[in-house]
Amino acid sequence: MEKEINKKTLTQLAEGLRQGQFSSEELTQYYLERIDLFNGKINAFITVTREEAIQQARAADKALAAGKSGPLTGVPIAHKDIFCTRGIKTSCGSKMLDNFISPYDATVVKRLKDAGAIMVGKTNMDEFAMGSSNETSFYGPVHNPWDHDRVPGGSSGGSAAAVASKLVSAATGTDTGGSIRQPAAFSGVTGVKPTYGRVSRYGMVAFASSLDQAGTLTQTAEDAALLLESMAGFDRRDSTSLNEPVPAYYDAIHEPWQNLTIGVPDNFFDEGLDPDNAQAVKDALKIFEKLGAKIKDVHLDHLDLSVPVYYVVAPAEASSNLSRFDGVRFGHRSKNVKNLNEFYMQTRGEGFGAEVKRRILTGTYVLSAGYYDAYYLQAQKVRKLISNEFMRIFSEVDLLAGPTTPTPAFKIGQKTDNPVEMYLNDIYTIGAPLAGLPALSVPCGLVQGLPVGLQLIATHLDEARLLKAAHYFQKETDWHLHIPPGYDERER
Repeated sequence: MEKEINKKTLTQLAEGLRQGQFSSEELTQYYLERIDLFNGKINAFITVTREEAIQQARAADKALAAGKSGPLTGVPIAHKDIFCTRGIKTSCGSKMLDNFISPYDATVVKRLKDAGAIMVGKTNMDEFAMGSSNETSFYGPVHNPWDHDRVPGGSSGGSAAAVASKLVSAATGTDTGGSIRQPAAFSGVTGVKPTYGRVSRYGMVAFASSLDQAGTLTQTAEDAALLLESMAGFDRRDSTSLNEPVPAYYDAIHEPWQNLTIGVPDNFFDEGLDPDNAQAVKDALKIFEKLGAKIKDVHLDHLDLSVPVYYVVAPAEASSNLSRFDGVRFGHRSKNVKNLNEFYMQTRGEGFGAEVKRRILTGTYVLSAGYYDAYYLQAQKVRKLISNEFMRIFSEVDLLAGPTTPTPAFKIGQKTDNPVEMYLNDIYTIGAPLAGLPALSVPCGLVQGLPVGLQLIATHLDEARLLKAAHYFQKETDWHLHIPPGYDERER
């Protein structure tokens, strides 16, 4: 194998395979060895699909030799363990599904497989995607490769940590309230949440159906464009899927730069924002000014209500979606019970963790008779106001920009006893999914040796502009090229 292969991006690996610089089997074996070497330190994977990956790699090499390769043929990736994978455990980071073997592939999994990607494993995550730190997993917390005493972000923390530590070239994730962008910021990678409905939710275990969206975690925006182009598109099996053509994202990001107007909401620079984080973001905005963008101060009137709205709507939908996990049809089943009622209670009591139970109880409460109008209906009305406010702003600007998170990654255990403080960590990311907007996070600096993320938000179906802006930013900076200490090739 070529030296320092872990410094190559997904795009470069795909090109190297096409040119015959290395084989898919060699590349896959290389990443499997890195997983063996480093996963014990960060706990990024729940399942490693070693035999399946090698078989797929050998098939990929035959396709490459025959000139029948797709855009991702032979490139190893990982899937968040929320996507169903045929014949392989899909746990959602929960005891409830510790024994669940999916009989089919999620659309995201199938499309990436059809594009030629090799799955090396399933990544760790907050239980049922409920968390901001990847500490609620039944399989233990994921550790941030930049500092093993800190969280990688959640719920897609396993995917973010795996990409950051170069255990894999790219990974899928899901974003309900910031669960791709926040771990991307904490772990120093590029995380993209597309427009709601742009990527099929079929086979993606549901948390909050009106918010959940699949996306990507990669080293660069260029990699994200390549991956997203293969994932996106209409799916008749998903009633929320958008029947809209998918642009050639990879080609679009390489088109000449066109000047943009970038709005910067003053709401994002509140007293809760770490001063060093704020400065890193302001320095990033200067890069866009250098490129020719116009920076415009804006204000989102209802953005401060996004967190309370989210923590009414999301738990309400979760309480409904998770009612199917009762031990009767699949998943964990309690033993030594006396009657059906006790069977349900014990199965769910044993199978779900504390955070999932908290959200189910909250959701059931806000949907109950006497409280539906006061909480859930009111939250949906305010959600519409938030969405309308974004639409008003996008009539004035092309993109919105600001910090992804208030602080760099915090220490494991620091916020587990204070759920409200944990929830507030998503204060800058929740607005976009409430409005169904595409958004991403790119690395824009280091604060005390920890990554900081710049968030960009676009209007509906404008992923191409979003990715292009991020790509041009990364052409001017090198934050996305930094590798956590101890994970460099020389340290093996």
